[in-house]
Amino acid sequence: MCFMIRVDIVKQANYPVSSPKLKKRLREFLSKKGIVSDAEVAVAIVGEKRMLEVGKKYLKDKALHNVLSFTPGEVKVKFIYPDDKLLHLGEIIVCYPKAVEEAKEEEKLIEEKIYELIEHGAMHLLGFHHI
Repeated sequence: MCFMIRVDIVKQANYPVSSPKLKKRLREFLSKKGIVSDAEVAVAIVGEKRMLEVGKKYLKDKALHNVLSFTPGEVKVKFIYPDDKLLHLGEIIVCYPKAVEEAKEEEKLIEEKIYELIEHGAMHLLGFHHI
């Protein structure tokens, strides 16, 4: 049986990140983690101001997070999805400037750090959390 994992990537600014490459890697990761039905996940790559707004709104804190993820049940307003039979995993939000800073500190390529953060967010959407 053939299934599809749809990954939507939205960049708040013209950040130099390859959306097709990130989509492909995330689809492969989710497949390896057992997503074997039609599914959808949204990824937003944002600046510091937007990430601070999201943290304040949903976590009630003022910290600048590198990545946040939210399942449909974790947000205050209900997600409204069409009756498309997709498994809606949720949203992953990555702070581009924070990722750049961490990539430099860790001596990694920026795009690798971005993907690492996306994968971390995806693990949260799948129910794996920090110990």
